[in-house]
Amino acid sequence: MSQYSAYALGATLYMPATRPDILDVVMGEKIQGLRSLVVCLEDAVAETDVQQALNNLKNLLLGIEARGCRPAGGPLLFVRPRDAEMAAVLNEWSLMRHVDGFVVPKLRLSNIREWELAVTRSDLILMPTLETPEVFDPGAMVELRSAMLEQLPGRIIALRIGGNDLMGCLGLRRNPAMTLYSTPMSYVIPMLCGIMGAAGFALTAPVFEQLNTPHLLDQELGLDLAHGLVGKTAIHPSQIGVIHKALQVSLEDLNSARHIVNEAAPAVFRFNDAMCEPATHYKWAQTIIERAHWQGVRPETASSTDTFGGSLRLAEWVG
Repeated sequence: MSQYSAYALGATLYMPATRPDILDVVMGEKIQGLRSLVVCLEDAVAETDVQQALNNLKNLLLGIEARGCRPAGGPLLFVRPRDAEMAAVLNEWSLMRHVDGFVVPKLRLSNIREWELAVTRSDLILMPTLETPEVFDPGAMVELRSAMLEQLPGRIIALRIGGNDLMGCLGLRRNPAMTLYSTPMSYVIPMLCGIMGAAGFALTAPVFEQLNTPHLLDQELGLDLAHGLVGKTAIHPSQIGVIHKALQVSLEDLNSARHIVNEAAPAVFRFNDAMCEPATHYKWAQTIIERAHWQGVRPETASSTDTFGGSLRLAEWVG
């Protein structure tokens, strides 16, 4: 499996580039279990603090250099520049070899060429954020999809859905008593999943900005997964474990997926009282297996029976 699987992102935490403790987080010493981190030079940094933020980013990279490299078990590390012009400058820093890639803010058809020219290093992957008014237009998204496939082939690990920015385009803010799916995002998210997902792009879920309604976070995570979203932005370390637990795969789904990808599987068979048809379920099965590889499996004790392999003991995932 690819080192840069979208399923490896898990809960993605944003940190302003001005924070003094980023190195501890990157080295896995401060926030246990974090799987992806974005050092933000854009919205999280005031215009007057940009130079300080750039200096702090350089010091972060020097700190990683001094320690030899990032730890193998540490989070994936991304930088979010303010724009393509800043990305072009960072692209030339030799120390950027310690970074996995860039989060591209406000990607749209009118600036994709700028980003293509700005980020020329093949070792930097991209996570574009869809957060501008054009996102509400399916035709514009079809055009953007074509442009990404043509101009950034193989460079995009996932597309981020900027829920708060998109709500802001409408002059709205999420009601704290509702999930994002009770807002106009209930139109946007499925539309993006269809247009972008059909072309093979993975998408990650918008941030859940409330900290005192964990039951709503659980509900929203269930809806995220039902739409095929592969990860979620976290606003606080307390959300990380909740997001990762939701991303775990059930043993029932994992074993069903293993049966579906089995070369000996019949064209149609019954497993756990559900019809399995490899011709239509094969891609689902592949994603379940990959998600289990990166996010693990929820512990369960039930047993299962199928119609072509007899009784199946549900084995623990051994990665």
